[in-house]
This record gives sequence, structure tokens and C-alpha cells, in this order.
Amino acid sequence: MSVVIVGAGQAAAQLVQSLRQGGYRDAIRMIGDEPYAPYQRPPLSKKFLTERPPAETLYFRPEKFWTDQGVTVNYGTAVAKIDRANRRVDFRDGSADYGMLFLATGTRARDLPVPGANLEGVFSLRKIDDVRRLRGPLDAARRVVIVGGGYIGLEVAAVARGEGREVAVLEAEDRVMKRVTSPVISNFMQDFHRNRGVDVRLGARLAAIEGDGKVAQVKLADGAALPADLVLLAVGARPNDDLAAAAGLPCQDGVVVDEHGRTADPAIYAAGDCTRFPSRRYGRALRLECVQNAIDQAKAVASEMLGKPQHYDPVPWFWSDQYELKLQMAGLSDGYDDAQTVGDVSAARLSVEYRKGGRLIAVDAVNDGRAYMSGRKRIAEETA
Repeated sequence: MSVVIVGAGQAAAQLVQSLRQGGYRDAIRMIGDEPYAPYQRPPLSKKFLTERPPAETLYFRPEKFWTDQGVTVNYGTAVAKIDRANRRVDFRDGSADYGMLFLATGTRARDLPVPGANLEGVFSLRKIDDVRRLRGPLDAARRVVIVGGGYIGLEVAAVARGEGREVAVLEAEDRVMKRVTSPVISNFMQDFHRNRGVDVRLGARLAAIEGDGKVAQVKLADGAALPADLVLLAVGARPNDDLAAAAGLPCQDGVVVDEHGRTADPAIYAAGDCTRFPSRRYGRALRLECVQNAIDQAKAVASEMLGKPQHYDPVPWFWSDQYELKLQMAGLSDGYDDAQTVGDVSAARLSVEYRKGGRLIAVDAVNDGRAYMSGRKRIAEETA
């Protein structure tokens, strides 16, 4: 029974490897809308942006690996439609029939509907080609404004400041990284950036990006204006679930799947950033944007396809590199009722443990790999 994979990222790559390792020998086709073999995305806002290496340095495997595995690849090809009745996907150059379909469509940068968002000098960052478009103008920029104080915004701020540029980070909330961590970590991170010379502005809402064809300044809702040679919009991501929704599959800010990665159609599976799945561990449906989820959920789907189902309910983990800081996070801290800080904030080596009803549900660690690894293990045990 042939497998067609829509997407060519982390989850797609893992599915191919897990299927082949599990003895699956039927046809596999992988269709990706970027002109690249499966590659790592986390370095895009860090090492890849700084060092400017060839795209191939990000590849999980050499391009030849996939054809050696008997995979038919279509890069630079966007799937236009899923025909569920005939088990077929249509794309620009033709179509492909499937016995099983796997959606690994990932996310795209969330739009910010403000005047001037389409001016020259305004960028987002989700793909290799985004970095390539950004790098030249960033070299020429002296004043950089980053809209959004999440992972990508702060990582790029660290890169740009490390290159000696004037950097302002505009965060609409009352602290950076509010969606993913506690005030302790938020305050530590924003203070660290400020001490490096970054102008971190909280409660700052962007009203407009202004310039005559090219960005010259940003205007805030309170009337303040900041000069800018370059603006990066880093206000989060939205799942690429449009294709699934158009095919009539249930979507709720992500393709809805069960604990095995199955959609409402028994012939269609999905994994990675584009999915929303049930978690008994956390008592709700989750959509996770992280390497861990793409890898482990794809493994669960492969097991299901191979007739060896495994219940998928992970302890998620994340990381972010900013300056000499390594922030490692395990579990999900939202909903915690107790938080305990361990370590030395002034020495930039600390961790925060989050509990709910006495159970450890998450750990955030800065430059403390031991606390992070221990936390992951204890979270798995206490939330099982």
C-alpha cells in the first residue's frame, strides 16, 4: 500500500526512516513545497543566520539518502488538493494516488495586519529562503526592530546585537515569552537582553510600519516612533491546516488527530506542528511546535501504519540559544499552582520547577543541563 507524504520537514523525514526501519517496503512519495531535502529548522534563527553556510549543512541526510531509501521525491511542489474519494493528491505537475496519506505540513509565520507590513525591509523567518532574503538587508541595517518577544524574536535579537546593531524588541504582552514560561524566566531573559543593549519594550503594540517604499520607522499605538532600517515580524506561527480543512477533515487550530496520529479519515494521518492531539498527561488537546513532537509523533504514526500501535502522550521539550545562554524546557507549565526557583540567577545558572496539585509538570533550566534532564525524567514519572 503506497504512502504519500505531504511535507518534507522533520516529521516527514522521521516517518520515512521509521517505516523503512520497521520493514515497510512499499512505495513512498514525499512532496515538499520548498526546493530542499528535509532540513533542520531551529538553526535558522541562530547559527545558520550567523554563519551563512550552504543549505546542505542543515539537511538531516544527504539528498541521495532519500532516493536510496526508495522514496520518490518532489521538491518545490505544492499540493493543491486532497481527493479523499479517489485517494489522490493533486499538485502542479500532476497527481499521486495513495493508500495512506501523511500530512506533515508544519506552520507558517503568522501575519500581522498593520499598515506597511508589505514594505521593503519587512521580513518574517520560517524557512531557508526567508534567511537568505533577510541576511543581505541585515548586513546593511544599523537599526533593527523586532516585533515579538518569543523564541525567534529573541534569538534574532541576540544575533543582531552580537553583530553590533541597534536592536529594539517590541512585545505586546507585559513580559517576553509569556505564553511559554513563568515571570522568573521572562524577567531573567528580558533583563539579560537589556544588559546587552537591546531596547526591550513591553506592552508595546505596533500601529504601523512607515516609509516611502522602504521601511524607515515603526509607529506604536501610544504614538511613539522608532527609526528602523529593517523590521522582523516574529509574532508566532499558524498551522498549515488549510489543505486538510478544504478536504473536509476536522481542524481546530491544527489538524485534529487521535493518540495514534489518525485523522477522521482512516486513510489519512498527520504529525508535527500542524496537528492537535489529545493528551491524558495534561488533560487537554495540544498543538506543539517543537522538534520533539515532530519526531515522536511521526514515530507513533509509523508504528500505527506498521500494525504496532503506540499511544502518543509525550513530555514535550524545547530549547532556545541566546548569546551564551541555553534555555531548556521540559513539560508544559501553564496552569501551575506552585513554582520554585533553584540556582543562582546572578550567575545565569538556574532552573524553575512548576507543580500542579503537588505533581511536577514542567521545568525550565538556564545553563543547567542536569536540572533539565532530571526534570524531564521526574515529569514523566509524576504525570504518567
